[in-house]
Amino acid sequence: MNLKNGSKLVVRKADKKDAQKLIDFLVVVRSESNYLLGTPNDPIPTLEQEEKFIERFKDSTTAAFFVGFIDDDLICAGEVSGKRQEKASHHGGIAMSVLKEYWGIGVGSALLEQMIDFAKNTAKLEILHLGVHADNARGINLYKRAGFKEIGRFPKFFKIDGAYYDEILMNLYF
Repeated sequence: MNLKNGSKLVVRKADKKDAQKLIDFLVVVRSESNYLLGTPNDPIPTLEQEEKFIERFKDSTTAAFFVGFIDDDLICAGEVSGKRQEKASHHGGIAMSVLKEYWGIGVGSALLEQMIDFAKNTAKLEILHLGVHADNARGINLYKRAGFKEIGRFPKFFKIDGAYYDEILMNLYF
């Protein structure tokens, strides 16, 4: 996909060979924003742990982990996870992150589009859900453009430097 800045983004499912780049990405992305659940103080996975994490998704038809590259640089990542229990197998969650340097040029939209396509056409989900920091206007607008609707709030979900922030809960129905 061509981005607004003229760069070409390639989004694909993660492979074991991406493990070190994912670890490096995680270190940077956690330090750039308070909108993620992870912080710079949280443990970073080892290479072996990250490889095992990626392998969990390898043959799954209900879950996928996507990575996005510009040239050889990993700039975004996202996960779709369908529920395994029969009664809840029609829905799943998503989570995603983009390096701050690439905000506002279409990276999030491209990644989200791939995740929605997988959820709808491969995992055969009927509902996707997510939680987003209530102050993350850019993220909220991205999800709304993709068709997500706010279904509620989790008051004081995030605690950052002694201050509380709500989480907005959103669903997309297929």
